[in-house]
Amino acid sequence: MPLENTKDRRWMALYLLCAGFLMIVLDMTIVNVALPSIKKDLGFSQASLAWVVNAYLIAFAGLLLLAGRLGDLLGRKRIFLAGLVLFTAASVLCGFSVGQPMLIAARFLQGIGGALSSAVILGMVVTMFPDPGERARAIGIFSFVASAGASIGLLAGGVITQAVSWHWIFFVNLPIGVLIAVLASRMLESDRGLGLDQGADSVGAFLVTAGLMLGVYAIVQSSAYGLVSTPALGFGGVAVILLAAFIVRQATARNPLLPLRLFASRNLSAANVVQAIGGVAMFGFFFMGSLDMQRVLGYGPLAIGLAFLPVSVGMGALSIGLTARLIMRFGARNVLLAGFG
Repeated sequence: MPLENTKDRRWMALYLLCAGFLMIVLDMTIVNVALPSIKKDLGFSQASLAWVVNAYLIAFAGLLLLAGRLGDLLGRKRIFLAGLVLFTAASVLCGFSVGQPMLIAARFLQGIGGALSSAVILGMVVTMFPDPGERARAIGIFSFVASAGASIGLLAGGVITQAVSWHWIFFVNLPIGVLIAVLASRMLESDRGLGLDQGADSVGAFLVTAGLMLGVYAIVQSSAYGLVSTPALGFGGVAVILLAAFIVRQATARNPLLPLRLFASRNLSAANVVQAIGGVAMFGFFFMGSLDMQRVLGYGPLAIGLAFLPVSVGMGALSIGLTARLIMRFGARNVLLAGFG
């Protein structure tokens, strides 16, 4: 295959991966502006309504690490497509939901599919672009989707909810998911993976998945009952025990799920901490901002989406192209410090 065709294929594959990730990121926020309509239609109480969001987040956060390891063992393309199919099917179930249990269960399945797909995407991007310049540009495009996708979700949720109904914020994923799955199956290069015999570490997988899920659940419970309430402390304590056992397991396992030696790198450890802080700040901003606009300012779904539009435009203008050039000239550390400053 000619060199130019190979490059074109890689960039097309990147756009497909970003499109799949965008669909997943959108569903983290697209529901927020539709919550009042969902509450009224399905008869949720104010307390139970939070589970429409929390069911997705618990599954997504709890399975990310395990999903990434499955990508290493079974092949990243295979895991990406499996997650995409599950996410799309769960979206259809969400759209057809006629009761609270069905919607919450479907949102949980969405979270599982989202975790499977998103956990392997960045690894695929890095593998496709070994050249530092191309890699910086590719990661810039991916970062734009990851960051601006949340605000785009608020706009899309507002438009669809106001123009049609809340059901269609889920149905819209069906044609998009099917199209991405068909194109990705043809355009993404297949990888065999290491194989399950190379170290699935099922014990570690259970410990970290259960620990993360219970940890997120404890945080959810604290918002309803208080930070020092019995449910929050109980589930939080069990989560800490499970995660501590996971660390011990990783230190002694022959094929650990997360080799602890990776954290000997200051750059890796610091990058993960910064990424976590940035993610919490960004999604907290979107979630709390949308609630404030709804309850305090009296904005409708479409007005909330439009209010966040400048955020998407700003992120897009900086992430695509400019950020990559700044990193190549000044280094990632200096650009990062300037961004947080």
